Amino acid sequence: MTLLILPLMESVIELGREGRTVPEYLSEENGQLVSFAMSFVLIAVSWITHHRVFDRVERTTNALVWLQVAWMFTIVWLPVPTAMLGSMETDAVQKVLYIGTLLVTALLMLATRLYLRAHPELHRIPDAALAEGVRVEIVLCALFGIALLVAVLIPAVGYWAMFLMVLSAPAQAILGRRSARAQRTSAGAGDAGRAR
Repeated sequence: MTLLILPLMESVIELGREGRTVPEYLSEENGQLVSFAMSFVLIAVSWITHHRVFDRVERTTNALVWLQVAWMFTIVWLPVPTAMLGSMETDAVQKVLYIGTLLVTALLMLATRLYLRAHPELHRIPDAALAEGVRVEIVLCALFGIALLVAVLIPAVGYWAMFLMVLSAPAQAILGRRSARAQRTSAGAGDAGRAR
C-alpha cells in the first residue's frame, strides 16, 4: 500500500521545482490522487479479508503457500497500473492491467477459500463462514469481470465501470437468501424422507 504514494511524491517534487502552488498540484494531479485513493482502499479491503481468512488457518500446504504468493504478487503489482492510471493516456491495455489485476486478486482469494473448503484439516473456519466467503468472492469476481468488459468495450464509460462494485453487498445478500432457501428446502426434504 505504501508503494502507491511514490508516483505522487515524484510529482510533488517535480511541480515544486517548477514553482507551482498546492492548488495547481491538486488540480493537475487529480487523476493520480483519485487512483491512489481508490487503490489504497481496494488493497486495504483485500488485506483485511486475507487477514480474516488466515486468522483461523492453523496449518499450510505447499499449494496454499503458492496461492498466497500469487495473491501477494497481484497486490505488489497493483501500484504499477495505479501509477499508469493517473499519469498516462487511458487506453484499453491500461484498463486491462488495472481492473484485470483486481480481478486476478479476487480470483486467487476465491481459489484460496475453495482450497480451504476442500481441506478442513488446515483450519478452524466454520463451514457456513467458508460458504459465505466463497459467495462473496464469486460476486467480486463477477463484478470485476463485468467492470472490465464495460470499461474496455465502452471507452466513454472507462473507469466509471468500477462503480459496479457498489452492487457487491446487494448481490451478496441475494445469493445469501437463495442459499438459505435452498438449505431450508433441502433440510425439509430430508426431514420428510426420515418421517416416512
